[in-house]
Amino acid sequence: MNKEIKKIAVLTSGGDAPGMNAAIRAVVRTGIYYDIEVVGVYLGYDGLIDNEMKPLNVRSVANILSRGGTFLKSARSERFRTQEGRSQAFENMKNANIDALVVIGGDGSFTGADIFSQEHDLPVIGIPGTIDNDLAGSDYTIGFDTACNTAIEAIDKIRDTASSHERVFFIEVMGRDAGFIAINAAISGGAGAVIVPEHNWTIQSLIEKLQSGAANKKASNLVIVSEGNNLGNAYKIAKMVRKEIDYFDIRVTVLGHLQRGGSPSNLDRVLASRLGVAAVEALREGKSKVMVGIINKELILTPINEAIKLEKPLIDEEFRIAKILSI
Repeated sequence: MNKEIKKIAVLTSGGDAPGMNAAIRAVVRTGIYYDIEVVGVYLGYDGLIDNEMKPLNVRSVANILSRGGTFLKSARSERFRTQEGRSQAFENMKNANIDALVVIGGDGSFTGADIFSQEHDLPVIGIPGTIDNDLAGSDYTIGFDTACNTAIEAIDKIRDTASSHERVFFIEVMGRDAGFIAINAAISGGAGAVIVPEHNWTIQSLIEKLQSGAANKKASNLVIVSEGNNLGNAYKIAKMVRKEIDYFDIRVTVLGHLQRGGSPSNLDRVLASRLGVAAVEALREGKSKVMVGIINKELILTPINEAIKLEKPLIDEEFRIAKILSI
């Protein structure tokens, strides 16, 4: 693993996130800066298995900073979960004289990268690209800030109609296992309640919260629902509330994949650029099986298995603030 890195491959895997293109651009340009060839792998790990790889140069990544998604495309590969699939991927990399791999993605992508590196003694670096912000080892992951901004823009518009009709809106945001988007959206959007996986709610406590808002003559009430909470999706929660009380005019909006798209924010572009540079420099320093991240504005390298396994807790202070401001 200590041999000189002359050629690297970069791929995006799992769900797309705004800023992935900026990260690819940074990897490519940093590689070229250090006289390292860079190959782009199309359609994630499937591209490694199917040999869908193409050399990238400075012009290949021109004018992509502002584009959402990933021009390399992304996918979740079932074949890469098998030893046979990973062996074929490594054979293709070996035939192309590729010395190392940079993976931009989330926990599932990193799990595959960690196993791949162990099986084939291949240097691998992870760049956290997921809107859920649920990887330990970085304060923020690429795409999180943009997803929050997208959610807030939608919530502001929903509030206009909610106020006009004195309605209660249940707004579902992404966050299968983590409530980071939800809690940020609740604070920024002035929500009356926020339901996240990290805190258990009961329907009765939610109803009491809504009734309290009505008693305070709230013209509207917004409830932000993280998709992975203990009560169920926004439609299920709204149905349970309607069953208990019928005097609220209730509506449901699911933002869904809207949050994945759009031009990345300044924060995501800068974060992606920093992490892309750091990934290539880590490989040059002989590092492997680590994720690059930023904590308290400082670059941090975290073992990939720790980034996956360690729980990244929701900041209790943010939850406390959302509760205080929801009255």
